[in-house]
Amino acid sequence: MTTVKDRFARWSRSQKENTMSTEQIEQNELHEPETAQVDVEAGMEAQDSNAELEQLRGERDQLVDRLARLQAEFDNARKREIKERQDARDYAVQSAVEPFLGVLDNFALALNSTGDVAQLRTGVQLIVKQMEEALRGLNVQPVEAIGAQFDPRIHEALGSIETLEHPDHQILEEIRRGYKLRDKLLRPALVRIASNSAQKSE
Repeated sequence: MTTVKDRFARWSRSQKENTMSTEQIEQNELHEPETAQVDVEAGMEAQDSNAELEQLRGERDQLVDRLARLQAEFDNARKREIKERQDARDYAVQSAVEPFLGVLDNFALALNSTGDVAQLRTGVQLIVKQMEEALRGLNVQPVEAIGAQFDPRIHEALGSIETLEHPDHQILEEIRRGYKLRDKLLRPALVRIASNSAQKSE
C-alpha cells in the first residue's frame, strides 16, 4: 500500500527534474546576451555584404554601359571614316573625269560628221587640243621628246636611226608620247634615237 510518504518522495523528484538550479539559470542568463550579440553582428555582416554586392553590381552596369557607348562611338567613327574616304575618291574621280566629258562629246560629233577627210582631220586636231588642255588642268604634262637628248629616266628607246646630221642619242622620232604628273612620271615616251658613228669614234 502506497503511503503518503512515498507519494511525497515521487512528487519531490519530479519537481527537481523540472526545475533548473539557480546556477543553471544564472549561466543561461550570462550566455543569452552573447548569443544576441552574435546574432546582431551576423545580421550587420549580411547587410554589409548585400550593400557591397549592390555597389559592385552598380559599377558593373556602369562599365557595361560605358563599353556599349564606346563600341557605338567606334562603329560610328569607322562608318564616318569609310564614307569620307569614299567621298574623297568620288570627288577625285569627278575632278578627273569632268574635263573629258566635253572631249567625249566632240568625238561623238566627229563620228556623226558627214564632212570630207580634211574637215574630219581638222575636227580631230581640235579634239586633241581640247584633250591636252584637260590634261594640263590636271597638272599632267607631256614628256619632252623630239629634239631632246635621250634620258633613260623618262624615255624608252625602241630603236636607233643611223645619221651624221644629228648628235648621237638625240631623239629623232616619238612613237608614243610620255606624260608626267608634276614631277612624277606616269609613263615614259617611246622614241627612236640618233646613232652617230662619227661621234662614237671620237
